[in-house]
Amino acid sequence: MIAFTKNDVPVAIEADGIQLRKQAIGGDMTVAFVSARKGVDLRPPLKGLLDDRCQCPHWGYVIKGTVRMHTGDGHQDYTSGQAFYWAPGHAPEFTEDAEYVDFSPTADFDAVIQHITSQG
Repeated sequence: MIAFTKNDVPVAIEADGIQLRKQAIGGDMTVAFVSARKGVDLRPPLKGLLDDRCQCPHWGYVIKGTVRMHTGDGHQDYTSGQAFYWAPGHAPEFTEDAEYVDFSPTADFDAVIQHITSQG
């Protein structure tokens, strides 16, 4: 068994109002702690992925604020106190300062993080 706090997890992305910390756990899964300011939109950094959207599934919980998730069918808002499943094919936008924690397959998530950080 394993447990840690947000501050125990290494920073993978920190720029332009967003911080993403991630840590591989249990072999093929990764936990991520994400915090972002109102107005951060990850659609531009996701351009170039299939359908210009994140192709990694995520299971998690919104701790604070609102995250608007854009998909091919439109968008849906997720607010503090909600658990979620985000299927492949999504792009987040933060309509309020927000924080969430999610769990994702490591290989899929690493590919998305690599794409975002290579946008330089």
